[in-house]
Amino acid sequence: MKKKCHPSYQEVLFIDTATGYKFVCGSTLQPKEREVFEGKEYPAYKLSISSKSHPFFTGNQQFVDAEGRVDKFKNRYSNKKLEAQKAAEKEKVKEEEVKAEKKAKKLPSSVKTVAKAEEASEEAAPKKKSAAKKS
Repeated sequence: MKKKCHPSYQEVLFIDTATGYKFVCGSTLQPKEREVFEGKEYPAYKLSISSKSHPFFTGNQQFVDAEGRVDKFKNRYSNKKLEAQKAAEKEKVKEEEVKAEKKAKKLPSSVKTVAKAEEASEEAAPKKKSAAKKS
């Protein structure tokens, strides 16, 4: 084997940031951080996921997301879902207004005046009753 052509092989301490699990394994990684493990100092390399936190090995279907990517995704699309619901509600209100206008246009003018007169009498009737109750 040629000298200085291959990286040096050494024991490295791997740290699972999701669970805090630590293990030592031989590697050619050259991390700058160092940490003491079981009374000996090792170069330390931090992992985002290992066999102790991966759902395949743990049997859990819950994914531990240290960086918050899942939360960002859920927030982004929950906001869009709410906006779509609000837009659908606005469309329903507009459709109802259009239907009411169409009904008003279809009624003959004599029916419209009768309906207005009935509404006016209904509004006046409760005022007279409330005035009678007060005295």
